[in-house]
Amino acid sequence: MAAHFGRLRKGAASTAVAAAAVAALSASQAPGVATDSLGRQASGAQPSADASSSGQGGGDGAATGNSPYYTDLPPLKSPNPSPSSTIGTPVSVGEAEAGIPATVLDAYKRAESSLREAKPGCNLPWQLLAAIGKVESGQARGGRVDANGTTYSPILGPKLDGNGFALIADTDHGAFDGDSAYDRAVGPMQFIPSTWAWAGRDGNGDGKKDPNNVYDAALAAGHYLCRSDRDLSVQAQMNAAILSYNNSTAYLNTVLSWLEYYRKGTHEVPDGTGTLPSHSSGDTSPSGAGPSPSAPSTPGSKPSGTPKPGNGGSTGPGTGPTAPATPSTPPPTPTETVDHLEDAGSGKLTATAGQDFGTKVAVRTETKAGEAVAKVRVRFLIVGDTDSTFAGGESVATVVTDSKGTATAPALAAGEKTGTFTVRATVVGRTLGGLDYAATVTARQADALTRTGDTELTCVPGGEFAGQVQLKATYKGAAAGKVAATATLVKSADDATVNDKGPYFKDVDGKTVRTLTDLTTAADGTLQLPKLYADDTTGTFLLRITTTGGATLTVELTVAPAAPATPSDPATPSSSATPSAPSSSSAPSSSATPSGSATP
Repeated sequence: MAAHFGRLRKGAASTAVAAAAVAALSASQAPGVATDSLGRQASGAQPSADASSSGQGGGDGAATGNSPYYTDLPPLKSPNPSPSSTIGTPVSVGEAEAGIPATVLDAYKRAESSLREAKPGCNLPWQLLAAIGKVESGQARGGRVDANGTTYSPILGPKLDGNGFALIADTDHGAFDGDSAYDRAVGPMQFIPSTWAWAGRDGNGDGKKDPNNVYDAALAAGHYLCRSDRDLSVQAQMNAAILSYNNSTAYLNTVLSWLEYYRKGTHEVPDGTGTLPSHSSGDTSPSGAGPSPSAPSTPGSKPSGTPKPGNGGSTGPGTGPTAPATPSTPPPTPTETVDHLEDAGSGKLTATAGQDFGTKVAVRTETKAGEAVAKVRVRFLIVGDTDSTFAGGESVATVVTDSKGTATAPALAAGEKTGTFTVRATVVGRTLGGLDYAATVTARQADALTRTGDTELTCVPGGEFAGQVQLKATYKGAAAGKVAATATLVKSADDATVNDKGPYFKDVDGKTVRTLTDLTTAADGTLQLPKLYADDTTGTFLLRITTTGGATLTVELTVAPAAPATPSDPATPSSSATPSAPSSSSAPSSSATPSGSATP
């Protein structure tokens, strides 16, 4: 830290702040920080070549240009804090510090989700973004952002003119920082314009890349940290990523301390009510107490040790006066005026499995007097044991209310799991009661079944039917795919009891079964039953197939002995078996009547 604090702000106060930060980190045992017996850092957090040689952006390659940052540390969570420790905070304050403004928290979590898909090998935890956001801007000045995540006024660091800070001449013609002479760090994550030019992202889908929008800034910070194929689950690579953001060992230690703190548990607080840090690395007051990020400079004041006039009364980290005037209470945000949610004409939520719901959930944000409130973020959440989702496959969606105060959830797509679940609507940034809507997914149906084959279904006793039963299910004339069906060999047309004799199916073990319950039609509605077999009972039997939705088809099966072969007429012997009668006109052969022998 000492190496860079000299560049940020000259004076003994810098050394005092640095010493206090190292002592505090030694007491709190921040992750990645190892100290020797004198409290000096031993390993794990040294600036790396990666941190200073990225070749992109200014200020030694850091995303922030190594601008000032907040040095406040999280409360200790040790159950038995050291009596000699000067760092200690009541539990109530610790709980407050763990609160992150709702919209800011949503931005961090959305960025983590996006990076999980775009760069799964990075393993970016949203708590790291929260730690950097805390150190850089006090979570966007305690969550002073509108419904879209944009700060109500720009968060600007001091001009980087080399006068106690890094020297970075203007790179954006004042487009982001309003300064056409020198660059300044901008927004909740304090990007310098030259870095934002290539690292900026559109995190809220509005088509713009705005460093003063917490969704855009959080996503950009995530991509910045994940570059160079880093795996942030590896401590050394996480350290390198943080140092590339602000190349200071003390900065690294402070961020890691907040990271560990947030990993132990956080909670959502209303926008605008976040805890504001007060100590800045660029502060020069003897006490080391810097300005609150929400306290603007007093017009015309030029307190000792602050940046030269032209900083514009910036409310960014470390840029306020030593003794700021008490700011006036800002007007309430639209979100803060919301008293309750009202239904806005949501219809009955029912759909067949695999189909879209025909209606959408719509709610209206209202004041206590019943007036509609526009530009308020409403969160819709699917709750329950279901695979149904909003369009796009998500189980949560955030929508900003329109000019009539109405927010309409995206279309619901029913999954394959039938039953009832809940769609819950709540106001982002307020602890108000929400509205719950019951949604029901019914099973796929068929209203008609027909045979698709014409093979005669006959068999001899103890034999196997030559053909298999083939069917097609339809619903309102269209193929009914993925419809559940049951096939049962019944006793008669009037008695649906399972027959105990006649044709049968075989299970996987070759045992006789006469009811099949786990049948499902194919996507085109077709269904082919397993092979049928016959026992020794002859006669005509019935196979009944039914589907969800009431479609029924009965098929006749015949078991009869084989017809005997038709032989030749046994009463008519062949010519070889019956000698012909001698002709009366025939003379005896000479051999039978020797010539002259019969005449005496």
